[in-house]
Amino acid sequence: MKVHPYLNFDGKAEEAFLFYKSVFGGEFLANMKMNEMPGGKHLPAEEQNRTMHIALPIGEGTLLMASDTVPSAGHKMQFGNQTHIMLSPETKEEADKLFNGLSEDGEIDMKIEEASWGDYFGSFTDKFGIKWMVNVAGQQK
Repeated sequence: MKVHPYLNFDGKAEEAFLFYKSVFGGEFLANMKMNEMPGGKHLPAEEQNRTMHIALPIGEGTLLMASDTVPSAGHKMQFGNQTHIMLSPETKEEADKLFNGLSEDGEIDMKIEEASWGDYFGSFTDKFGIKWMVNVAGQQK
């Protein structure tokens, strides 16, 4: 099984993914706008350049994907804590790179450090309101 996190944004999907690309590297597999889809040119002008679908490889076999909401279709973006993206790199060095890069201008919930359960763990909310956890498995205590 593969898990591909799919995120929704209120007009900031491309901005968020340019930021994520700056941390993870790689190239977008897709970056489609609403006006490129059938009927997209009939959307209000302010919605036509919203992201229909964007995908960025972030690891072996894992894609981070997203789209923007379409308010004229009744979509309403609600931020909350219902979704976290868990990253499990192999090394503490990679964990630090991901944690420090993605948490920039965000809010750290738990700084990345040796956790009481034996893992190297940290969690934060990025500047776009997305919740992340970074965990390197360690020796169980």
